[in-house]
Amino acid sequence: MTEHKELITEAVRLATESVENGWGGPFGAVITRGGDIIARGQNRVLLTGDPTAHAEVEAIRKAVQHLNPEAPTIAAEHRDQSTLELVPRAEGSPDPEPERARMLLGCSLYVSGAPCPMCMSAIYWSRIDAVYFSCSAEDTRRIGFDDSFQYEDFKKPFGERRIKIEQLHPELGAHAYDAWTDKPDRYPY
Repeated sequence: MTEHKELITEAVRLATESVENGWGGPFGAVITRGGDIIARGQNRVLLTGDPTAHAEVEAIRKAVQHLNPEAPTIAAEHRDQSTLELVPRAEGSPDPEPERARMLLGCSLYVSGAPCPMCMSAIYWSRIDAVYFSCSAEDTRRIGFDDSFQYEDFKKPFGERRIKIEQLHPELGAHAYDAWTDKPDRYPY
C-alpha cells in the first residue's frame, strides 16, 4: 500500500517530466485501486495538439484500459467483469436509475494540481471515489492556467455565455432519445 505523499510525489514527477519533455503543462496524475497504482497520466496537450489531453483524462483512459481486459470491445456477457458492471446507486443519490455501471468506483486520483472543470467532469463521470491534489487552483492561476471564468460562465443562462450556445431542432434529436428510451436492454452507464 503506497502512502499519500508517495502518490502525490509520483504525480509531481510525471508533471515535471511533461514540462521537461515539452509535452504540456505541469500536470501529472496517478490512479490507485486498493492502494496500488493502476494508471498514470501526463499533460500531453503540446505533444498531441489535443486540448483534452490533460493528465487526469489520460490517467482515466489508461485505468479503464487496465481494468477492462476485454476492451476495446466488451461483449454483453463480459460486462460484469469490467467497469460496466452494474452497482446500486449510492444511498442518498439523486440519480433516478437504481443501478449504474461501476466505472472507476473504488479508485482514487492523485494529481499535481487541482483539476480543471473538464477534468472534474471526467472524474464525476468515471465515479472516482477521492481526488487528492498538490497545488491549488490559485497556485495554478498564478502560473497562467486560470479556469475561474469557466465556473462563472457555467452559472449563466445560455444566451449570456462567452460561447454561443443555442438549441436547434429538438424534434430531430428526440428521435435518438426515443431510441434510447424505447431500447428494452438499455444499459445505464
